Amino acid sequence: MSQFSRITGTGSFLPPRRLSNADLVAELAGKGVESSDEWIVERTGIRARHFVADGVCSSDLAFEACRQALSAARLGPEDIDLIIVATSTPDMVFPSTACILQHKLAQLSPQAAGIAGAPAFDVQAVCAGFIYAMSVADAMIRAGNARCALVVGAEVFSRLLDFNDRATCVLFGDGAGAVVLEASDTPGILATDIHADGKHVGLLCVPGHVQGGRILGDPVLKMDGQGVFKLAIGVLEDTARAVLAKAGLQDTDLDWLVPHQANIRIIQSTSKKMKLPMDKVLLTVADHGNTSAASIPLALDTGVRAGKLQAGQLVMLEGVGGGFAWGSVLFRY
Repeated sequence: MSQFSRITGTGSFLPPRRLSNADLVAELAGKGVESSDEWIVERTGIRARHFVADGVCSSDLAFEACRQALSAARLGPEDIDLIIVATSTPDMVFPSTACILQHKLAQLSPQAAGIAGAPAFDVQAVCAGFIYAMSVADAMIRAGNARCALVVGAEVFSRLLDFNDRATCVLFGDGAGAVVLEASDTPGILATDIHADGKHVGLLCVPGHVQGGRILGDPVLKMDGQGVFKLAIGVLEDTARAVLAKAGLQDTDLDWLVPHQANIRIIQSTSKKMKLPMDKVLLTVADHGNTSAASIPLALDTGVRAGKLQAGQLVMLEGVGGGFAWGSVLFRY
């Protein structure tokens, strides 16, 4: 039995429609909502985001990201024996987006049909979802219950936004990122660390649900920005230090930090506390906005394809999201 799991391929996908701050501000003005590029950049660091077209779902974005990740790993869908999708914007109430993704991948070729029968399920931990999904996949591989997993973060957050609320609607975007995680005899993932505290539910939520064919409650995103900021900068430092301690390493050992891309000020705060220069932090928040569970794998794939990550380097992934849920993953690339 292999003792470890390693990332052997990464992939990502952004919808073609890109909205700069100027584009979004113009659309908001048509609704009577005032904002500006300067206001958005100063508070968030975001300059653009991508939105899906009508009819495009999380599984569609996930499918494209997975094709890239599989190609990078030089594998086919038939080699996959576990699919975990982190999403807060599933295609439907059920079945899982992972099952829908599995079926789409099975259509790629006669050989790809071999992916049928592999366990497939969703994880819902909002912006920390990809961290949770990686932790679960790593545990299943270490236990011998899987050998080759697709771990995906995919979101269409644009459909949860209230475009009359300028404090939230400028923050989020759509996209997907994926990794192939394979069993290995050599260390890849060194440690994981995940947490949650439900007393903070009200800080960030979409308080709506379906009942009797109707939507009950309010099905758009609600956020206490200051409350989220204060909580995030504390728990992100805590989980970063915890995952390093589990691996017997120090913050000075880190080569790269790949944070959840929510807000440049939160990222800068974590970087400062970890004494890690910003040129060792993979950043995509300016171009992608906050893509929730997709943001970490999107940033990771961007760094990989730019040639920034090198074999043997120590990389930390970390995120925090509604729930509140938070956590980190530490690995050798």
